[in-house]
Amino acid sequence: MERGRLRSAVTAEERQMMTMKHTILVVDDEQTMRDFLATSLKSRYQVHTAGDGTEAMAVLRAEKIDLVLSDMQMPGRGGMELLSDIRTHLDYQPLVVMMTAFGSIELALEATRKGAQDFLTKPFGMDQLDHAVKRAFEFAELKTENKSLRTNVAERSEHKGLLGNNPAMVQMREKIAMIADSRGTVLLQGESGTGKEVVARAIHESGNRANGPFIRINCAAIPEALLESELFGYERGAFTGAVGTRQGKFELADGGTLLLDEISEMPFAMQAKLLRVLQEREFMRLGAKYATKADVRIIATTNRNLKEEIKAHNFREDLYFRLNVIPLRIVPLRLRKDDIPLLAAHFCQNFCAENNKPLLEITESAMRCLLAMDWPGNVRQLQNVLERAVILSNDDCLDEEILGLSEEMDATDRASGLSQDMTLKDMERELIMRKLENTRGNRTQAAQELGISVRTLRNKLNLYTDMGLEIPG
Repeated sequence: MERGRLRSAVTAEERQMMTMKHTILVVDDEQTMRDFLATSLKSRYQVHTAGDGTEAMAVLRAEKIDLVLSDMQMPGRGGMELLSDIRTHLDYQPLVVMMTAFGSIELALEATRKGAQDFLTKPFGMDQLDHAVKRAFEFAELKTENKSLRTNVAERSEHKGLLGNNPAMVQMREKIAMIADSRGTVLLQGESGTGKEVVARAIHESGNRANGPFIRINCAAIPEALLESELFGYERGAFTGAVGTRQGKFELADGGTLLLDEISEMPFAMQAKLLRVLQEREFMRLGAKYATKADVRIIATTNRNLKEEIKAHNFREDLYFRLNVIPLRIVPLRLRKDDIPLLAAHFCQNFCAENNKPLLEITESAMRCLLAMDWPGNVRQLQNVLERAVILSNDDCLDEEILGLSEEMDATDRASGLSQDMTLKDMERELIMRKLENTRGNRTQAAQELGISVRTLRNKLNLYTDMGLEIPG
């Protein structure tokens, strides 16, 4: 009697646990195949079975099914007919994964175009089955999350444009909240395209200077002869052509923030003048007799390793220490790929609005392509890809073809100089050269990204020099 009670209690517990699992409907006209699949899946999922499309629709109407695992070829209503019935006659939309023999792969591909999430080619193993089912559920969750993110505009605005749930981005937002009200100089370091200006604006807008001006100057874009006047301004008659008094960026940023973009490109002589301004909190216009004070919060950005620039005598060490009061490093997109769905949905929504288009859905296959990319151009490259796709799209969704990622990948390969005729040593050399170009000759950064020591990199570069090759940087 006790054994019977215990058995009933366990069964009830199992039933309670089953209600918390995803529910799968296995559809196949072969009894042995149905039993095999049901037995393979029931330890992790709640499983129902049906022998054809008609039986399957009866189950789908009676039960809430999360995923349909259906054979393609069946007597009566087969897989394609079942897929059509699901899409047109159900008040909810379960995921669909098709099972097909090798000869009907084209039909399976047509099914994916019509809404099936994936297909399995018979015969398949348990690992393939588990992977297909897991992948379908993951993308369903991703799709739901994207829809929620697109409607959650208020939450986005609180993050000041810093989208992402990756731990690195969460930590970045926490640091910004801590430093926003301080006057300490911030040094933002990160690869091109990672969003250094977005972070700088977030710091400005999150603190007590949010109502003040945010002034940006690109130190690499202004000729050395003009940079001083751009920063500090000038008095009338200070030089030929100075027909009036002009305020510089420091003066214009009074009460707010001055962003010194690409600070590593500032001429060495100008660095000394900037250091003096940062130390004394005052500056002099060109041609002026008296100094002018300005309450300015400085944020500087660079995509170079300033310690290496100091060793190369391209950057002043004392200025580096003055700028590096609050260092922040932005991780590249390839190290936080879990944020790509959120970023892609955000860019898609913005560009649809800008181009007066209805909101376009990013297909699951397109999202898989986005996640497969390493994005050497980081968030900026992803943004450009989504903008192009939205503009060129004439459909109600963005698929992998309109994204044009194959062209992006081909362009990267062409830029690297790789070809099928190259030996492994040739490819290694091209990869090292390309990495040095991307890091502008920064050997420490290049070695880190290549996964080798600086000493190993130096030895290989010495070998290339002996071969008569010109080393980037």
